[in-house]
Amino acid sequence: MALAVGILGLAGCDTAPKKPKKEPVDIVWPAPPEQPRIRYLASYRGQVDFAVTDDLRAKLFGIEVQGIHLAKPYGVAVNPDGSKMYVTDAKVGGVVVFDFKKKKVSMMPTDAMGAVRSPVEVRVDSRGRVYVTDGFGHKLNVYAPNGKTLFSIGGAQRIKRPTGLALDEARNQLYVSDTPNHRVLTYDLNGNFIREIGGRGNDPGKFNFPINLAVDKNNGRLYVTDSGNFRIQAFSPEGEYVTEFGQIGDSFGSFARPKGVGVDSEGHIYVLDAAFSNLQIFNDEGRLLLFVGALGRGPGFFWLPAGIYIDSRDRIYVADSINQRIQVFQYLKEGEGISQKSKQDMH
Repeated sequence: MALAVGILGLAGCDTAPKKPKKEPVDIVWPAPPEQPRIRYLASYRGQVDFAVTDDLRAKLFGIEVQGIHLAKPYGVAVNPDGSKMYVTDAKVGGVVVFDFKKKKVSMMPTDAMGAVRSPVEVRVDSRGRVYVTDGFGHKLNVYAPNGKTLFSIGGAQRIKRPTGLALDEARNQLYVSDTPNHRVLTYDLNGNFIREIGGRGNDPGKFNFPINLAVDKNNGRLYVTDSGNFRIQAFSPEGEYVTEFGQIGDSFGSFARPKGVGVDSEGHIYVLDAAFSNLQIFNDEGRLLLFVGALGRGPGFFWLPAGIYIDSRDRIYVADSINQRIQVFQYLKEGEGISQKSKQDMH
């Protein structure tokens, strides 16, 4: 069933963030008395969120150790069981891993072959392999769960600047957006080239600086944020143009600086806009259903949001870059709700 339409009323590594204040108990969109469709769950900034430390001196003398914290996150993904969250942060200089079971935040270890210059997007497959695009390194690296580099795709002669990334494991396909070359490249999950989609232009099927990507797991449809054309384009698993929606503007349903795109289990399409500092939700025909957020620092507000990831449980992870955090939301299906206990035990 379609979402109800609703409207929400109108840093760097060297400076550790203050411990976040206690947040409101329950925030939903749309506001009552409408049936809620999106619920705010939590925010994560770094080790400071877990109030634990392995530092013996800190335990003995009560010294608070801040540990790793996000500086300017862009990409986000979780592993299949949701126990680990991976965040690309070029300012930190790698991939930050939140281990919810161990309550520990660390940098993902890599070998020399897998070192990254400017991590952009990250995805994790069902085997725990981690995929990371390295924009100015001109490549996509694929790592084993322990951080060992399995293989790399690209190089300056083949991919000028890889940014967006999407996996379609059911069809053994991997998509990478090569932004300055105005195309999306398709590989199999072993890194073998399949096809190229796009080329520069504003006609259907063409791009003007494509960035973020997402795959609808129900039908394999690929969604591309065509940023310079201020639209979202959709393609079949075979790379054929299907449809598009969006245009430049400042009204609801329009785009100014579209970034991350994601798809939930019912086929709703989520698009972040860095200029509007909000998350807009559309049906598969491009009709606006709901929007969440505005410029700000509180829960459900954003400041230059970038990447988005929606997991198998319809949890929505948003990289809120200037606010130095990942915000997590839940899509609520018809008649569905979340108890406060389940929110507290989300990991």
